[in-house]
Amino acid sequence: MASEMELIFNQDCHLTECMRLRVKSLEQKSQRPQDGEKLLLPNEYVYRLDFSEQQLKFLRWNINLNAIGKIIITGTSQHYTPDLTNLMTRQLLDPSGIFWKTEEGGEVDHYEADTQEFGERIADLARIRKVMYFLVTFQGDITPDDINCSIIFKV
Repeated sequence: MASEMELIFNQDCHLTECMRLRVKSLEQKSQRPQDGEKLLLPNEYVYRLDFSEQQLKFLRWNINLNAIGKIIITGTSQHYTPDLTNLMTRQLLDPSGIFWKTEEGGEVDHYEADTQEFGERIADLARIRKVMYFLVTFQGDITPDDINCSIIFKV
């Protein structure tokens, strides 16, 4: 019998800080990033999903936003060791999951086809990974403290 499993997106503070240090280092040395390197913007944070099971089927997103604005969740194809490897833009997956809230107390909306495809792609990648990393971009009044974000799979 199949059961549901909810995986919560957890902010990876250490990896976010490592990526921010890369930006500061380039600025201090007046250097340019490598061609195609993705530098973390001030409104972007790194999150991760840890897969305890690997045979998953995507069911739905569970996104709660406690402020008005938008979040964009972009998956990465990189297994990274941030001290050694820089994130390249070619390692960002399409489509992204875009979720927004336009009024206080209103529902969270999203682009259904993109979020469905993105969820299915995450389930596919879970077959070969124990961990997956995401860049979450915050727009509007939303900060990392304003979100509860998870994805629900059938095991």
